Amino acid sequence: MTTFYVRIFLTYTPLLGLKASLGLFFLVRFLESNWFVWVTQMNHIPMHIDHDRNMDWFSMQLQATCNVHKSAFNDWFSGHLNFQIEHHLFPTMPRHNYHKVAPLVQSLCAKHGIEYQSKPLLSAFADIVRSLKESGQLWLDAYLHQ
Repeated sequence: MTTFYVRIFLTYTPLLGLKASLGLFFLVRFLESNWFVWVTQMNHIPMHIDHDRNMDWFSMQLQATCNVHKSAFNDWFSGHLNFQIEHHLFPTMPRHNYHKVAPLVQSLCAKHGIEYQSKPLLSAFADIVRSLKESGQLWLDAYLHQ
């Protein structure tokens, strides 16, 4: 990890100067961390998991996550992690192959009556905001006794 930071600063500091290199570094980290949060949470946060029900592993994976519809932009933006169901079922499979197994997983779900959840990107983002609002309200109710 240290060599990464050394290489970044050895590359950009002679070109931009120290102040601009630090600014660029923190801007990239800020954008990267925000992107990471949106991509990882759009498939997980809004999902309800009932810990008291003894479900089989396959059903639990499908209850705990959902997909975001396939499109060239969604595939690029999420690094193919818009196929989060397939990612949970086949964690060692290369991400660019998830779209190939998605129809097989969908047919298996239909055969056994298991819900296969997929939604548009903007709906996934709205679910994150809704979940954060609900979490904030729970905090207010618990700690401010409103």
